[in-house]
Amino acid sequence: MVEEGLFDRFPVEAVFGMHNWPGMAVGDFALVDGPAMAAFDVFETTIKGRGTHAANPHSGIDPIVVGSQLVSALQTIASRETDPLDQIVVSVTQFHAGDTWNVIPETANLRGTVRTFRESTQVRAEKSLARIAAGVAAAFGAQAELRYERRYPATVNTSQEPEWAAATAADVAGKEHVTRDAQPCMGSEDFAFMLQARPGCYIWAGNGSAANERLLHSPYYDFNDDLLPVGASYWIRLVERLLPAVK
Repeated sequence: MVEEGLFDRFPVEAVFGMHNWPGMAVGDFALVDGPAMAAFDVFETTIKGRGTHAANPHSGIDPIVVGSQLVSALQTIASRETDPLDQIVVSVTQFHAGDTWNVIPETANLRGTVRTFRESTQVRAEKSLARIAAGVAAAFGAQAELRYERRYPATVNTSQEPEWAAATAADVAGKEHVTRDAQPCMGSEDFAFMLQARPGCYIWAGNGSAANERLLHSPYYDFNDDLLPVGASYWIRLVERLLPAVK
């Protein structure tokens, strides 16, 4: 939408977003100044070994062994290469190799995601991932090819807009139900693209209990209808606060 000229057609001064949040009581709001949600990067590493019969592993180069070592080695990006006061997540989420019991395959494919708040950390993580993948593969006589893609930037609230959002939420729910120093989330949000183009604020609204694994993006997730009037009231009060009265 931003690339296709949304803000050229509709030249707004600020943007605001909201997401329901399981585990926070209905009627409660939370927001954070600055980075609120992480950048979302994906990677895919193809390890090329040399296939052989599983009974004769010495005659080949096992990409599964290489990939297993790589999964562990990538965790040092967070534990040994990143300032402990910074935040980064490197998760391998897919491992595909082989299709039968008695053959060591030629290749193994690993995929995963990297989450960061700072662009400098994001840049360093990409370089580290490429270096580690190539180095681990080389140690076993294999090769590694890396594809790294940046999907979403970090969701960063600007300076003034969180003040307006918090005041509006307090109007709806009371100041005691608004958390201003919420913990940033390592999840990601495409609203980040709008915040790159315009100042604004992304806020969380409580969806109630997260018991029984009722988390976001879970098959057990359950939207709480009691949140509807709370969320609607927030938007109405925000419009009343920021837009001049229409006569």
